[in-house]
Amino acid sequence: MRDFFKYFLASVLGFVVGTIVLFFLFLGIVSLLVSSLQSDTEVTVRDKSVVEIRLQYPVKERSSKNPFESFDYDAFESRQELGLHDILRNIDKARRDERIKGIFLNLSSLSMGIATLDEIRGALSEFRKSGKFIYAYADSYSQGAYYLASVANTVAVNPEGGVELRGLHTELMFFKGALDKLGIEPEVIRHGKFKSAIEPFTLDKMSPENREQISRLLGSVWNTWLGNISADRKLPKEELQAIADQYRSRKAKDALDLRLIDKTAYFDEVTDDLRKQCGLEEKEKVRYVELQKYNKAYVKPEKEFSNRKIAVVYAVGEIRSGQGSDEVIGSERISEAIRKARLDTTVKAIVLRVNSPGGSALASEVIWREALLARKAKPLVVSMGDLAASGGYYISCIADTIVAQANTLTGSIGVFGLLFNTQNMWKDKLGITFDTVRTGRFADIGSLSRPLTAEERAIYQEEVEQIYNVFIGHVAEGRNMTTAEVDSIGQGRIWSGTDAKQIGLVDVIGGLETAKSIAAKMAGLDNYRTVNYPEQKEFLQKLMEDFSADAKAYFAKEELGESYRYYAKLREVLNSQGIQARLPYELFIY
Repeated sequence: MRDFFKYFLASVLGFVVGTIVLFFLFLGIVSLLVSSLQSDTEVTVRDKSVVEIRLQYPVKERSSKNPFESFDYDAFESRQELGLHDILRNIDKARRDERIKGIFLNLSSLSMGIATLDEIRGALSEFRKSGKFIYAYADSYSQGAYYLASVANTVAVNPEGGVELRGLHTELMFFKGALDKLGIEPEVIRHGKFKSAIEPFTLDKMSPENREQISRLLGSVWNTWLGNISADRKLPKEELQAIADQYRSRKAKDALDLRLIDKTAYFDEVTDDLRKQCGLEEKEKVRYVELQKYNKAYVKPEKEFSNRKIAVVYAVGEIRSGQGSDEVIGSERISEAIRKARLDTTVKAIVLRVNSPGGSALASEVIWREALLARKAKPLVVSMGDLAASGGYYISCIADTIVAQANTLTGSIGVFGLLFNTQNMWKDKLGITFDTVRTGRFADIGSLSRPLTAEERAIYQEEVEQIYNVFIGHVAEGRNMTTAEVDSIGQGRIWSGTDAKQIGLVDVIGGLETAKSIAAKMAGLDNYRTVNYPEQKEFLQKLMEDFSADAKAYFAKEELGESYRYYAKLREVLNSQGIQARLPYELFIY
Protein backbone atom coordinates (compact mmCIF):
# COMPACT_ATOMS: atom_id res chain seq x y z
CA MET A 1 0.00 0.00 0.00
CA ARG A 2 2.90 2.34 0.82
CA ASP A 3 4.36 1.82 -2.70
CA PHE A 4 0.95 2.43 -4.22
CA PHE A 5 0.62 5.84 -2.58
CA LYS A 6 4.24 6.67 -3.46
CA TYR A 7 3.71 5.97 -7.15
CA PHE A 8 0.28 7.56 -7.10
CA LEU A 9 1.60 10.80 -5.62
CA ALA A 10 4.54 10.77 -8.06
CA SER A 11 2.11 10.40 -10.97
CA VAL A 12 -0.04 13.24 -9.65
CA LEU A 13 3.03 15.44 -9.23
CA GLY A 14 4.20 14.62 -12.76
CA PHE A 15 0.75 15.43 -14.11
CA VAL A 16 0.67 18.79 -12.28
CA VAL A 17 4.18 19.77 -13.44
CA GLY A 18 3.40 18.73 -17.02
CA THR A 19 0.16 20.73 -16.95
CA ILE A 20 1.99 23.82 -15.69
CA VAL A 21 4.66 23.51 -18.41
CA LEU A 22 2.01 23.07 -21.12
CA PHE A 23 0.09 26.05 -19.71
CA PHE A 24 3.08 28.36 -19.95
CA LEU A 25 3.90 26.98 -23.39
CA PHE A 26 0.32 27.76 -24.44
CA LEU A 27 0.67 31.31 -23.08
CA GLY A 28 3.89 31.74 -25.04
CA ILE A 29 2.28 30.61 -28.29
CA VAL A 30 -0.73 32.87 -27.69
CA SER A 31 1.58 35.84 -27.03
CA LEU A 32 3.43 35.07 -30.26
CA LEU A 33 0.16 34.97 -32.20
CA VAL A 34 -0.97 38.26 -30.66
CA SER A 35 2.37 39.98 -31.32
CA SER A 36 2.31 38.66 -34.90
CA LEU A 37 -1.14 40.14 -35.50
CA GLN A 38 -0.10 43.42 -33.88
CA SER A 39 3.04 43.63 -35.99
CA ASP A 40 0.87 43.76 -39.14
CA THR A 41 -0.89 46.90 -37.90
CA GLU A 42 0.32 50.12 -39.53
CA VAL A 43 2.21 52.40 -37.12
CA THR A 44 1.26 56.06 -36.87
CA VAL A 45 4.26 58.42 -36.83
CA ARG A 46 3.84 61.90 -35.37
CA ASP A 47 5.52 64.99 -36.74
CA LYS A 48 9.01 65.85 -35.41
CA SER A 49 9.80 62.23 -34.56
CA VAL A 50 13.17 60.48 -34.20
CA VAL A 51 13.87 56.95 -35.41
CA GLU A 52 15.74 55.06 -32.69
CA ILE A 53 18.08 52.36 -33.94
CA ARG A 54 19.36 49.66 -31.57
CA LEU A 55 21.38 46.83 -33.09
CA GLN A 56 22.10 44.64 -30.07
CA TYR A 57 21.31 41.40 -31.92
CA PRO A 58 23.23 39.61 -34.71
CA VAL A 59 22.02 41.27 -37.92
CA LYS A 60 21.05 38.75 -40.61
CA GLU A 61 20.31 39.34 -44.28
CA ARG A 62 16.51 39.16 -43.96
CA SER A 63 14.06 39.56 -41.13
CA SER A 64 13.04 36.10 -40.02
CA LYS A 65 9.45 34.87 -39.97
CA ASN A 66 10.52 32.32 -37.38
CA PRO A 67 8.59 33.37 -34.26
CA PHE A 68 10.95 31.56 -31.88
CA GLU A 69 14.22 32.88 -33.31
CA SER A 70 13.96 36.13 -31.34
CA PHE A 71 11.94 34.63 -28.49
CA ASP A 72 13.21 35.48 -25.00
CA TYR A 73 12.54 32.38 -22.91
CA ASP A 74 13.41 34.26 -19.71
CA ALA A 75 10.89 37.06 -20.26
CA PHE A 76 8.67 34.68 -22.27
CA GLU A 77 8.06 37.18 -25.06
CA SER A 78 9.00 37.63 -28.72
CA ARG A 79 11.27 40.52 -29.72
CA GLN A 80 11.33 41.33 -33.41
CA GLU A 81 14.78 41.49 -34.98
CA LEU A 82 15.02 43.22 -38.35
CA GLY A 83 17.32 41.86 -41.02
CA LEU A 84 19.71 43.99 -43.08
CA HIS A 85 17.20 44.30 -45.95
CA ASP A 86 14.60 45.94 -43.67
CA ILE A 87 17.16 48.05 -41.79
CA LEU A 88 18.42 49.61 -45.04
CA ARG A 89 14.86 50.04 -46.36
CA ASN A 90 13.76 51.86 -43.21
CA ILE A 91 16.79 54.17 -43.11
CA ASP A 92 16.01 55.18 -46.69
CA LYS A 93 12.32 55.54 -45.80
CA ALA A 94 13.21 57.84 -42.89
CA ARG A 95 15.31 59.95 -45.27
CA ARG A 96 12.18 60.65 -47.34
CA ASP A 97 9.73 60.90 -44.43
CA GLU A 98 8.91 64.55 -43.63
CA ARG A 99 7.72 63.53 -40.16
CA ILE A 100 11.21 62.29 -39.22
CA LYS A 101 13.71 64.89 -38.03
CA GLY A 102 16.64 62.56 -37.44
CA ILE A 103 18.03 59.21 -36.32
CA PHE A 104 19.16 58.32 -32.81
CA LEU A 105 21.81 55.58 -32.80
CA ASN A 106 21.73 53.84 -29.43
CA LEU A 107 24.93 51.81 -29.64
CA SER A 108 25.73 50.47 -26.19
CA SER A 109 25.60 47.00 -27.76
CA LEU A 110 26.41 45.95 -31.33
CA SER A 111 26.66 42.58 -33.08
CA MET A 112 27.17 42.17 -36.84
CA GLY A 113 29.69 41.28 -39.53
CA ILE A 114 32.19 43.84 -40.77
CA ALA A 115 30.68 44.17 -44.27
CA THR A 116 27.17 44.46 -42.79
CA LEU A 117 28.55 47.24 -40.60
CA ASP A 118 29.78 49.03 -43.73
CA GLU A 119 26.44 48.55 -45.49
CA ILE A 120 24.49 50.16 -42.63
CA ARG A 121 27.09 52.91 -42.27
CA GLY A 122 26.77 53.68 -45.98
CA ALA A 123 22.98 53.96 -45.68
CA LEU A 124 23.37 56.32 -42.71
CA SER A 125 25.82 58.42 -44.70
CA GLU A 126 23.19 58.80 -47.47
CA PHE A 127 20.60 59.71 -44.82
CA ARG A 128 22.86 62.42 -43.44
CA LYS A 129 23.13 64.01 -46.91
CA SER A 130 19.40 64.79 -46.69
CA GLY A 131 20.16 67.46 -44.09
CA LYS A 132 18.56 65.53 -41.24
CA PHE A 133 20.63 64.83 -38.13
CA ILE A 134 22.15 61.63 -36.79
CA TYR A 135 22.89 61.52 -33.06
CA ALA A 136 24.95 58.62 -31.70
CA TYR A 137 25.14 57.67 -28.02
CA ALA A 138 26.49 54.79 -25.95
CA ASP A 139 27.45 54.09 -22.38
CA SER A 140 30.71 52.87 -23.87
CA TYR A 141 31.81 52.30 -27.47
CA SER A 142 33.44 49.16 -28.78
CA GLN A 143 35.58 49.69 -31.88
CA GLY A 144 32.84 48.49 -34.21
CA ALA A 145 30.22 50.64 -32.48
CA TYR A 146 32.48 53.69 -32.69
CA TYR A 147 33.14 53.04 -36.38
CA LEU A 148 29.38 53.11 -36.99
CA ALA A 149 28.86 56.09 -34.68
CA SER A 150 31.53 58.18 -36.41
CA VAL A 151 29.14 58.80 -39.32
CA ALA A 152 26.86 60.81 -37.00
CA ASN A 153 26.63 64.61 -36.77
CA THR A 154 26.97 64.30 -33.00
CA VAL A 155 28.80 61.53 -31.15
CA ALA A 156 28.30 61.42 -27.38
CA VAL A 157 29.26 58.99 -24.63
CA ASN A 158 28.50 58.56 -20.94
CA PRO A 159 31.03 60.59 -18.87
CA GLU A 160 32.13 57.40 -17.10
CA GLY A 161 32.24 55.35 -20.28
CA GLY A 162 34.94 55.05 -22.90
CA VAL A 163 35.75 54.85 -26.62
CA GLU A 164 37.97 52.06 -27.90
CA LEU A 165 40.35 52.67 -30.80
CA ARG A 166 43.31 50.32 -30.54
CA GLY A 167 43.53 48.37 -33.80
CA LEU A 168 42.06 45.05 -34.92
CA HIS A 169 43.04 41.52 -34.03
CA THR A 170 41.79 38.01 -34.60
CA GLU A 171 42.45 34.73 -32.83
CA LEU A 172 42.27 31.24 -34.28
CA MET A 173 41.74 28.13 -32.17
CA PHE A 174 43.89 25.06 -32.86
CA PHE A 175 42.88 21.53 -31.91
CA LYS A 176 46.01 19.57 -32.80
CA GLY A 177 47.13 19.11 -29.21
CA ALA A 178 43.71 17.81 -28.17
CA LEU A 179 43.59 15.43 -31.14
CA ASP A 180 47.08 14.15 -30.27
CA LYS A 181 45.99 13.45 -26.72
CA LEU A 182 42.92 11.59 -27.99
CA GLY A 183 44.91 9.62 -30.54
CA ILE A 184 43.01 11.06 -33.53
CA GLU A 185 44.97 11.66 -36.75
CA PRO A 186 43.60 14.11 -39.37
CA GLU A 187 43.81 12.88 -42.98
CA VAL A 188 44.10 15.96 -45.21
CA ILE A 189 43.78 16.23 -48.98
CA ARG A 190 43.84 19.75 -50.44
CA HIS A 191 44.84 22.03 -53.28
CA GLY A 192 46.09 25.49 -52.40
CA LYS A 193 48.88 26.51 -50.07
CA PHE A 194 46.56 29.08 -48.51
CA LYS A 195 43.70 26.59 -48.08
CA SER A 196 44.08 26.62 -44.33
CA ALA A 197 40.70 25.26 -43.30
CA ILE A 198 42.52 22.17 -42.06
CA GLU A 199 45.24 24.01 -40.09
CA PRO A 200 43.35 24.00 -36.77
CA PHE A 201 43.49 20.18 -36.92
CA THR A 202 47.09 19.78 -38.14
CA LEU A 203 49.05 22.67 -36.58
CA ASP A 204 49.31 24.41 -33.25
CA LYS A 205 49.72 27.88 -34.80
CA MET A 206 49.24 29.66 -38.13
CA SER A 207 51.34 28.68 -41.12
CA PRO A 208 53.43 31.52 -42.63
CA GLU A 209 51.06 31.64 -45.64
CA ASN A 210 48.02 31.87 -43.41
CA ARG A 211 49.59 34.57 -41.23
CA GLU A 212 50.45 36.52 -44.39
CA GLN A 213 46.89 36.50 -45.75
CA ILE A 214 45.27 37.32 -42.42
CA SER A 215 47.71 40.19 -41.84
CA ARG A 216 46.86 41.63 -45.25
CA LEU A 217 43.14 41.15 -44.66
CA LEU A 218 43.18 42.87 -41.26
CA GLY A 219 45.30 45.66 -42.70
CA SER A 220 42.77 46.25 -45.46
CA VAL A 221 39.80 46.31 -43.05
CA TRP A 222 41.61 48.63 -40.65
CA ASN A 223 42.63 50.97 -43.48
CA THR A 224 38.98 51.23 -44.57
CA TRP A 225 37.87 51.99 -41.02
CA LEU A 226 40.51 54.67 -40.53
CA GLY A 227 39.71 56.24 -43.90
CA ASN A 228 35.99 56.55 -43.16
CA ILE A 229 36.49 57.76 -39.59
CA SER A 230 39.04 60.29 -40.87
CA ALA A 231 36.62 61.65 -43.48
CA ASP A 232 33.66 62.01 -41.09
CA ARG A 233 35.54 63.22 -38.01
CA LYS A 234 37.94 65.45 -39.97
CA LEU A 235 40.97 63.84 -38.34
CA PRO A 236 44.11 62.77 -40.26
CA LYS A 237 44.55 59.00 -40.63
CA GLU A 238 48.07 59.29 -39.24
CA GLU A 239 46.69 60.86 -36.07
CA LEU A 240 44.09 58.10 -35.70
CA GLN A 241 46.79 55.45 -36.15
CA ALA A 242 48.93 57.13 -33.49
CA ILE A 243 45.96 57.15 -31.09
CA ALA A 244 45.49 53.40 -31.66
CA ASP A 245 49.21 52.55 -31.45
CA GLN A 246 49.57 54.35 -28.12
CA TYR A 247 46.13 53.27 -26.84
CA ARG A 248 45.41 56.86 -25.92
CA SER A 249 41.60 56.59 -26.06
CA ARG A 250 40.36 54.67 -23.07
CA LYS A 251 38.16 56.97 -21.00
CA ALA A 252 35.43 59.33 -22.18
CA LYS A 253 37.56 62.39 -21.44
CA ASP A 254 40.41 60.95 -23.53
CA ALA A 255 38.09 60.57 -26.51
CA LEU A 256 36.76 64.10 -26.07
CA ASP A 257 40.24 65.61 -25.86
CA LEU A 258 41.28 63.67 -28.98
CA ARG A 259 38.16 64.89 -30.86
CA LEU A 260 36.93 61.36 -31.44
CA ILE A 261 33.60 62.43 -29.93
CA ASP A 262 31.72 65.71 -29.60
CA LYS A 263 30.59 65.55 -25.99
CA THR A 264 30.15 63.52 -22.84
CA ALA A 265 26.59 63.32 -21.57
CA TYR A 266 24.16 61.31 -19.50
CA PHE A 267 21.08 59.91 -21.19
CA ASP A 268 18.78 62.65 -19.82
CA GLU A 269 21.13 65.26 -21.30
CA VAL A 270 21.05 63.43 -24.63
CA THR A 271 17.25 63.55 -24.45
CA ASP A 272 17.44 67.34 -23.99
CA ASP A 273 19.71 67.60 -27.04
CA LEU A 274 17.32 65.54 -29.15
CA ARG A 275 14.35 67.61 -28.01
CA LYS A 276 16.07 70.80 -29.17
CA GLN A 277 17.16 69.31 -32.50
CA CYS A 278 13.57 68.22 -33.16
CA GLY A 279 12.24 71.70 -32.40
CA LEU A 280 10.13 70.53 -29.46
CA GLU A 281 9.17 72.59 -26.43
CA GLU A 282 11.04 72.06 -23.18
CA LYS A 283 8.27 70.06 -21.54
CA GLU A 284 7.48 67.93 -24.57
CA LYS A 285 8.68 64.36 -24.72
CA VAL A 286 11.00 63.21 -27.48
CA ARG A 287 8.94 61.27 -30.01
CA TYR A 288 11.02 58.12 -30.38
CA VAL A 289 9.98 55.56 -32.97
CA GLU A 290 11.84 52.28 -32.60
CA LEU A 291 13.16 50.97 -35.90
CA GLN A 292 11.21 47.73 -35.43
CA LYS A 293 7.95 49.71 -35.15
CA TYR A 294 8.89 52.13 -37.92
CA ASN A 295 9.12 49.08 -40.15
CA LYS A 296 5.29 49.15 -40.22
CA ALA A 297 4.99 52.89 -40.93
CA TYR A 298 3.79 53.91 -44.39
CA VAL A 299 5.78 56.37 -46.48
CA LYS A 300 4.82 57.11 -50.05
CA PRO A 301 7.35 55.46 -52.39
CA GLU A 302 9.55 57.64 -54.58
CA LYS A 303 8.39 55.91 -57.75
CA GLU A 304 5.04 54.60 -58.93
CA PHE A 305 4.15 50.92 -58.78
CA SER A 306 5.72 48.90 -61.59
CA ASN A 307 5.09 45.41 -62.94
CA ARG A 308 8.72 45.19 -64.00
CA LYS A 309 10.81 43.56 -61.31
CA ILE A 310 14.34 42.93 -60.13
CA ALA A 311 14.56 39.64 -58.27
CA VAL A 312 16.92 39.46 -55.29
CA VAL A 313 17.85 35.85 -54.54
CA TYR A 314 19.28 35.45 -51.03
CA ALA A 315 21.95 32.75 -50.73
CA VAL A 316 22.92 32.79 -47.05
CA GLY A 317 24.95 30.32 -44.98
CA GLU A 318 26.94 27.17 -45.55
CA ILE A 319 26.37 25.47 -48.92
CA ARG A 320 24.92 21.98 -48.77
CA SER A 321 22.95 19.63 -51.00
CA GLY A 322 19.20 19.48 -50.48
CA GLN A 323 16.61 22.07 -49.47
CA GLY A 324 18.51 24.03 -46.82
CA SER A 325 16.83 26.93 -45.02
CA ASP A 326 17.03 30.69 -44.58
CA GLU A 327 20.39 30.17 -42.85
CA VAL A 328 21.75 27.26 -44.93
CA ILE A 329 22.17 27.38 -48.72
CA GLY A 330 20.47 24.26 -50.03
CA SER A 331 21.41 23.60 -53.64
CA GLU A 332 17.86 22.55 -54.53
CA ARG A 333 16.16 25.52 -52.88
CA ILE A 334 18.50 28.21 -54.24
CA SER A 335 18.61 26.66 -57.72
CA GLU A 336 14.82 26.61 -57.77
CA ALA A 337 14.72 30.29 -56.69
CA ILE A 338 17.15 31.35 -59.45
CA ARG A 339 15.23 29.27 -61.99
CA LYS A 340 11.92 30.81 -60.91
CA ALA A 341 13.36 34.31 -61.37
CA ARG A 342 14.82 33.35 -64.76
CA LEU A 343 11.55 31.99 -66.10
CA ASP A 344 9.40 34.85 -64.78
CA THR A 345 8.91 37.24 -67.74
CA THR A 346 8.14 40.15 -65.39
CA VAL A 347 11.58 39.79 -63.79
CA LYS A 348 13.98 41.82 -65.94
CA ALA A 349 17.19 41.29 -63.94
CA ILE A 350 18.49 39.15 -61.08
CA VAL A 351 20.64 40.13 -58.11
CA LEU A 352 22.17 37.14 -56.31
CA ARG A 353 22.91 38.20 -52.74
CA VAL A 354 25.67 35.92 -51.43
CA ASN A 355 26.71 35.74 -47.78
CA SER A 356 28.46 32.40 -47.44
CA PRO A 357 31.75 30.80 -46.31
CA GLY A 358 31.23 28.07 -48.93
CA GLY A 359 30.67 24.38 -48.36
CA SER A 360 29.98 21.40 -50.59
CA ALA A 361 31.76 21.62 -53.95
CA LEU A 362 29.06 19.51 -55.62
CA ALA A 363 26.23 21.66 -54.25
CA SER A 364 28.12 24.77 -55.41
CA GLU A 365 28.35 23.31 -58.91
CA VAL A 366 24.58 22.73 -59.00
CA ILE A 367 23.90 26.37 -58.09
CA TRP A 368 26.61 27.65 -60.49
CA ARG A 369 24.88 25.91 -63.39
CA GLU A 370 21.58 27.61 -62.61
CA ALA A 371 23.37 30.97 -62.29
CA LEU A 372 24.96 30.41 -65.71
CA LEU A 373 21.55 29.77 -67.29
CA ALA A 374 20.19 32.91 -65.59
CA ARG A 375 23.03 35.04 -66.95
CA LYS A 376 22.27 33.84 -70.49
CA ALA A 377 18.62 34.85 -70.08
CA LYS A 378 18.86 38.25 -68.36
CA PRO A 379 21.32 40.51 -66.47
CA LEU A 380 22.81 38.79 -63.40
CA VAL A 381 24.57 40.84 -60.73
CA VAL A 382 26.09 39.43 -57.54
CA SER A 383 26.03 41.41 -54.29
CA MET A 384 28.41 40.07 -51.66
CA GLY A 385 27.74 40.43 -47.95
CA ASP A 386 30.14 39.69 -45.09
CA LEU A 387 31.41 36.53 -46.80
CA ALA A 388 31.45 35.23 -50.35
CA ALA A 389 34.36 32.86 -50.09
CA SER A 390 35.31 29.56 -51.71
CA GLY A 391 31.96 27.93 -52.58
CA GLY A 392 30.44 31.37 -52.05
CA TYR A 393 32.72 32.72 -54.78
CA TYR A 394 32.12 29.59 -56.87
CA ILE A 395 28.39 30.41 -57.21
CA SER A 396 29.19 34.12 -57.81
CA CYS A 397 31.91 34.02 -60.44
CA ILE A 398 29.68 33.66 -63.52
CA ALA A 399 27.78 36.94 -62.90
CA ASP A 400 27.93 39.86 -65.34
CA THR A 401 29.02 42.15 -62.49
CA ILE A 402 30.22 41.38 -58.96
CA VAL A 403 29.66 43.99 -56.25
CA ALA A 404 31.30 43.68 -52.80
CA GLN A 405 31.85 45.84 -49.76
CA ALA A 406 35.40 46.99 -49.10
CA ASN A 407 35.51 44.66 -46.09
CA THR A 408 33.80 41.64 -47.64
CA LEU A 409 35.86 38.44 -47.23
CA THR A 410 36.02 36.74 -50.61
CA GLY A 411 38.19 34.58 -52.85
CA SER A 412 39.45 31.46 -51.07
CA ILE A 413 39.51 29.66 -54.42
CA GLY A 414 40.64 26.24 -53.27
CA VAL A 415 39.39 22.76 -52.41
CA PHE A 416 40.03 20.33 -49.56
CA GLY A 417 38.93 17.05 -48.06
CA LEU A 418 39.31 16.15 -44.38
CA LEU A 419 38.92 12.76 -42.71
CA PHE A 420 39.87 11.57 -39.22
CA ASN A 421 41.66 8.33 -38.43
CA THR A 422 40.40 7.36 -34.96
CA GLN A 423 42.07 3.93 -34.79
CA ASN A 424 44.53 4.80 -32.02
CA MET A 425 41.87 6.52 -29.93
CA TRP A 426 39.67 3.40 -29.90
CA LYS A 427 42.57 1.01 -29.34
CA ASP A 428 44.80 2.91 -26.89
CA LYS A 429 42.17 4.86 -24.94
CA LEU A 430 39.26 2.44 -24.88
CA GLY A 431 40.72 -0.94 -25.83
CA ILE A 432 38.40 -1.27 -28.81
CA THR A 433 39.57 -2.76 -32.10
CA PHE A 434 37.89 -3.24 -35.48
CA ASP A 435 37.98 -5.97 -38.08
CA THR A 436 36.45 -5.70 -41.55
CA VAL A 437 35.16 -7.98 -44.29
CA ARG A 438 35.13 -6.47 -47.81
CA THR A 439 33.83 -7.55 -51.20
CA GLY A 440 36.07 -5.02 -52.95
CA ARG A 441 39.47 -3.49 -52.31
CA PHE A 442 38.00 0.00 -51.79
CA ALA A 443 34.68 -1.01 -50.23
CA ASP A 444 35.52 0.68 -46.91
CA ILE A 445 37.37 3.73 -48.27
CA GLY A 446 36.95 6.64 -45.89
CA SER A 447 36.52 4.47 -42.80
CA LEU A 448 37.35 6.30 -39.57
CA SER A 449 38.69 3.13 -37.94
CA ARG A 450 41.97 3.03 -39.90
CA PRO A 451 44.39 5.30 -41.81
CA LEU A 452 44.12 5.89 -45.55
CA THR A 453 46.30 3.74 -47.79
CA ALA A 454 48.55 5.36 -50.38
CA GLU A 455 46.15 4.30 -53.16
CA GLU A 456 43.15 5.74 -51.34
CA ARG A 457 44.94 9.02 -50.69
CA ALA A 458 45.81 9.21 -54.40
CA ILE A 459 42.15 8.71 -55.30
CA TYR A 460 41.02 11.52 -53.02
CA GLN A 461 43.81 13.79 -54.24
CA GLU A 462 42.74 13.16 -57.84
CA GLU A 463 39.17 14.16 -56.95
CA VAL A 464 40.37 17.33 -55.22
CA GLU A 465 42.52 18.30 -58.22
CA GLN A 466 39.66 17.65 -60.62
CA ILE A 467 37.25 19.82 -58.61
CA TYR A 468 39.87 22.56 -58.25
CA ASN A 469 40.45 22.60 -62.02
CA VAL A 470 36.70 22.88 -62.64
CA PHE A 471 36.53 25.68 -60.03
CA ILE A 472 39.30 27.80 -61.58
CA GLY A 473 37.86 27.05 -65.04
CA HIS A 474 34.52 28.55 -63.99
CA VAL A 475 36.27 31.59 -62.49
CA ALA A 476 38.36 32.04 -65.64
CA GLU A 477 35.22 31.92 -67.79
CA GLY A 478 33.28 34.33 -65.59
CA ARG A 479 36.11 36.82 -65.00
CA ASN A 480 37.63 36.67 -68.50
CA MET A 481 40.98 35.38 -67.21
CA THR A 482 43.21 32.43 -68.01
CA THR A 483 43.21 29.49 -65.63
CA ALA A 484 46.88 30.24 -64.89
CA GLU A 485 45.93 33.78 -63.81
CA VAL A 486 43.16 32.44 -61.57
CA ASP A 487 45.49 29.83 -60.07
CA SER A 488 48.03 32.54 -59.22
CA ILE A 489 45.47 34.45 -57.12
CA GLY A 490 43.66 31.28 -55.99
CA GLN A 491 45.45 28.63 -53.95
CA GLY A 492 42.78 29.08 -51.27
CA ARG A 493 43.80 32.66 -50.45
CA ILE A 494 41.21 35.01 -48.96
CA TRP A 495 40.98 38.67 -49.98
CA SER A 496 39.16 41.75 -48.77
CA GLY A 497 36.71 43.33 -51.20
CA THR A 498 39.18 46.15 -51.83
CA ASP A 499 42.03 43.79 -52.70
CA ALA A 500 39.69 41.52 -54.69
CA LYS A 501 38.75 44.47 -56.89
CA GLN A 502 42.42 45.22 -57.59
CA ILE A 503 43.10 41.65 -58.78
CA GLY A 504 39.92 41.32 -60.83
CA LEU A 505 37.75 39.07 -58.64
CA VAL A 506 35.33 41.95 -57.93
CA ASP A 507 34.10 44.74 -60.22
CA VAL A 508 32.52 47.37 -57.97
CA ILE A 509 32.78 48.36 -54.29
CA GLY A 510 29.30 48.86 -52.87
CA GLY A 511 26.30 47.26 -51.25
CA LEU A 512 23.00 45.69 -52.21
CA GLU A 513 21.50 48.97 -53.42
CA THR A 514 24.50 49.49 -55.68
CA ALA A 515 23.99 46.02 -57.14
CA LYS A 516 20.29 46.71 -57.76
CA SER A 517 21.10 50.00 -59.48
CA ILE A 518 23.60 48.26 -61.77
CA ALA A 519 21.09 45.52 -62.58
CA ALA A 520 18.40 48.12 -63.36
CA LYS A 521 20.73 50.01 -65.68
CA MET A 522 21.72 46.80 -67.49
CA ALA A 523 18.03 45.95 -67.96
CA GLY A 524 17.13 49.49 -69.04
CA LEU A 525 14.78 50.04 -66.08
CA ASP A 526 13.94 53.53 -64.83
CA ASN A 527 11.18 52.25 -62.59
CA TYR A 528 10.96 48.81 -61.01
CA ARG A 529 10.06 46.97 -57.86
CA THR A 530 12.04 44.35 -55.96
CA VAL A 531 10.89 40.81 -55.24
CA ASN A 532 12.79 38.53 -52.89
CA TYR A 533 13.55 34.83 -53.29
CA PRO A 534 13.41 32.17 -51.90
CA GLU A 535 10.00 32.92 -50.46
CA GLN A 536 10.00 32.71 -46.68
CA LYS A 537 7.57 30.39 -44.91
CA GLU A 538 4.60 31.95 -43.19
CA PHE A 539 4.23 32.45 -39.44
CA LEU A 540 2.21 29.37 -38.48
CA GLN A 541 4.29 27.04 -40.64
CA LYS A 542 7.50 28.34 -39.05
CA LEU A 543 5.87 28.13 -35.63
CA MET A 544 5.26 24.40 -35.99
CA GLU A 545 8.63 23.64 -37.56
CA ASP A 546 11.04 25.67 -35.49
CA PHE A 547 9.99 25.65 -31.84
CA SER A 548 11.95 22.60 -30.77
CA ALA A 549 15.18 23.45 -32.65
CA ASP A 550 15.19 27.10 -31.59
CA ALA A 551 14.40 26.31 -27.97
CA LYS A 552 17.42 23.96 -27.87
CA ALA A 553 19.62 26.57 -29.57
CA TYR A 554 18.47 29.26 -27.14
CA PHE A 555 19.33 27.26 -24.04
CA ALA A 556 22.65 26.11 -25.55
CA LYS A 557 23.58 29.76 -26.17
CA GLU A 558 22.51 30.70 -22.65
CA GLU A 559 24.69 27.93 -21.17
CA LEU A 560 27.77 28.29 -23.42
CA GLY A 561 27.76 32.06 -23.92
CA GLU A 562 30.56 33.22 -26.26
CA SER A 563 31.76 29.62 -26.59
CA TYR A 564 28.56 28.65 -28.41
CA ARG A 565 30.10 29.69 -31.74
CA TYR A 566 32.83 27.04 -31.33
CA TYR A 567 30.20 24.40 -30.60
CA ALA A 568 28.18 25.48 -33.64
CA LYS A 569 31.27 25.46 -35.87
CA LEU A 570 32.27 21.98 -34.70
CA ARG A 571 28.77 20.73 -35.56
CA GLU A 572 29.14 22.23 -39.04
CA VAL A 573 32.44 20.40 -39.55
CA LEU A 574 30.97 17.10 -38.38
CA ASN A 575 27.92 17.55 -40.64
CA SER A 576 29.98 18.40 -43.73
CA GLN A 577 29.86 15.78 -46.48
CA GLY A 578 31.98 15.33 -49.59
CA ILE A 579 34.85 17.48 -50.81
CA GLN A 580 34.58 21.04 -49.55
CA ALA A 581 35.17 24.47 -51.07
CA ARG A 582 34.79 26.72 -48.07
CA LEU A 583 36.39 29.54 -46.09
CA PRO A 584 39.43 28.38 -44.12
CA TYR A 585 37.91 29.19 -40.73
CA GLU A 586 35.41 31.28 -38.83
CA LEU A 587 37.21 34.63 -38.62
CA PHE A 588 36.19 36.94 -35.76
CA ILE A 589 37.69 40.43 -35.98
CA TYR A 590 37.79 42.56 -32.84
